[in-house]
Amino acid sequence: LNFIQHYFKQSNLRIRNAMSVNWEEIYEKIPVAKDEREKRFALFDSFDPNGNGILSLAEVDKGMRDVLVIDEIFDAKPAMMRAFQCAKNRSGKDKEDLKSDYIERLEFKFFLTALKQYFEYFVAFERIDNDDDRRVSFEEFEKALPILTTWVGEIEDAQAEFDAIDLNDGGLVLFDEFCKWAIAKSLDLEDPDDEE
Repeated sequence: LNFIQHYFKQSNLRIRNAMSVNWEEIYEKIPVAKDEREKRFALFDSFDPNGNGILSLAEVDKGMRDVLVIDEIFDAKPAMMRAFQCAKNRSGKDKEDLKSDYIERLEFKFFLTALKQYFEYFVAFERIDNDDDRRVSFEEFEKALPILTTWVGEIEDAQAEFDAIDLNDGGLVLFDEFCKWAIAKSLDLEDPDDEE
């Protein structure tokens, strides 16, 4: 019974992600502004329970759930993972092998900034993934063209665009492929700007 409850809880979170997101509340909790340095360092410390000055992916995941309490982002594991991978080793320092798989304090701002961006891509992806299998078929892509064009501009040939996004030629667009396309197209989900 726990598995079934967990499944429906996750499904409900995904549906909530796709329909509406309280961007203002989320952005308030993620300190990336220049004047929020102390708040960001305090947040890093609360994510780092053992105080070793580095964060593992598991610590970041737990921090999203227990410290920030942002269910939408906690459910958006692909966005969190991509932000983590982008941020580690961002400091430019030559790290020991062990530390290269972690985020350091100075990389935390970049992680939070990337997380906001990848979460926006995740919400966009969820909105066009109608069958909730975390993959987008050509049919789903074609059906979403009206909304996609508001995010990225005109798409002249849907099939050619879809094929260009589908980097592994699997016939489906995966989240990481969608992110690469979204970055190249400067995808701008309408919601964050509408809130400001």
